[in-house]
Amino acid sequence: MEQISKMLSAAREAGRRLTLLTGAQINEVLVAVARAAIDRSAFILEKNAEDLAHMDRDDPRHDRLMLDSDRLKGIAGDIRNVAALPSPLGRILKETVRPNGLRLTKVSVAFGVIGVIYEARPNVSFDVFSLCFKSGSACVLKGSTDAYESNKAILNVIQTVLKQFGIDPAAAVLLPPDRETTNGLLRATGYVDLIIPRGSSNLIRFVRENATLPVIETGAGICHTYFDEHGDADKGAPIIHNAKTRRVSVCNALDCLIIHKKRLPDLPALCQALSESNVLIYADAEARHALEGCYPAELLKPATAESFGTEFLSYTLAIKTVDDLATAIGHITRYGSKHSECIITESKEHARLFAQLVDAACVYTNASTAFTDGAQFGLGAEIGISTQKLHARGPMGLEELTSYKWIIEGEGQVRTQG
Repeated sequence: MEQISKMLSAAREAGRRLTLLTGAQINEVLVAVARAAIDRSAFILEKNAEDLAHMDRDDPRHDRLMLDSDRLKGIAGDIRNVAALPSPLGRILKETVRPNGLRLTKVSVAFGVIGVIYEARPNVSFDVFSLCFKSGSACVLKGSTDAYESNKAILNVIQTVLKQFGIDPAAAVLLPPDRETTNGLLRATGYVDLIIPRGSSNLIRFVRENATLPVIETGAGICHTYFDEHGDADKGAPIIHNAKTRRVSVCNALDCLIIHKKRLPDLPALCQALSESNVLIYADAEARHALEGCYPAELLKPATAESFGTEFLSYTLAIKTVDDLATAIGHITRYGSKHSECIITESKEHARLFAQLVDAACVYTNASTAFTDGAQFGLGAEIGISTQKLHARGPMGLEELTSYKWIIEGEGQVRTQG
């Protein structure tokens, strides 16, 4: 662990020096990293292929792990978007002058060092660096063994650019992927200011239970869409299909369709496109009865207790039939992960109640949960989707990666009472 301590100490010092960079310097570096991601794409994809060779193509993580030219172009575009955003640092959040003449200013500042633990998603390495660098923090990356060669290649690209600009490459550090290193990072008091886990519910639980540092939980998404008694089937079918199939391995993908019992006759039409995408459905008795003869028999299975509250990360969907809006909300309360939930309805009152009563980071009316994404929210990119309420909630962009401090200016005031 001595070597890890040296790496973390170097990141801490590099983070302090980042505060001396101007916004223009930061943006110049980010644009150069975006350009390098394309110029060195052959190198990155070669290393990514080495990782992919060790993973079963049927594994839901395979899609997350895979990089290609188009994805690298998208990543480079996201980095440029981050560079184009206003700096989140030095924003005056509040100003006041006290009766005794003290001038108080609340100003946004960098966290310092942010540690991110994530699984088989090498694009996260670029995302985390760009957001942390733009917000003035060094980043300590702890990826999985599955993506280690990809992550090493990406960090090589990033650190090469940092060196070209005379910036300490320790501003972006990749730790070894072993469990011992994870435990050390989770207890790195004095070196790391914040830990953000991105990945499965098991990873998030492990980090929460073992960290002695502040943690922001992100990642696990058990997402529902409720087709209300007053839902529009023409709107609902494409929303449901998009939420389920756009990318099945991401946290905003639909896991459970809830349908009002009066709208069961519409269920075959709502699921038509799902059958064309070979989505396996686990339906309760009422929903299964409504789909029998209208949905491929080999793709229609009876729901079990395990069908609900599961993040499938695959072409699999559960369907639950309910009697009313309150029961739908109750189901979401019991099985949801406070990530993204949707209601399809033409009733403004039901939409209002759903938005008010559903406890989730993102609550939708008549729109796909696939939009839960930093870029889609205009944040440039995201470091994760926070499902908790402390500090940040929902897509975490630049603003959410800052803290603040109070600047107090006086002219000799001393406190004599109170």
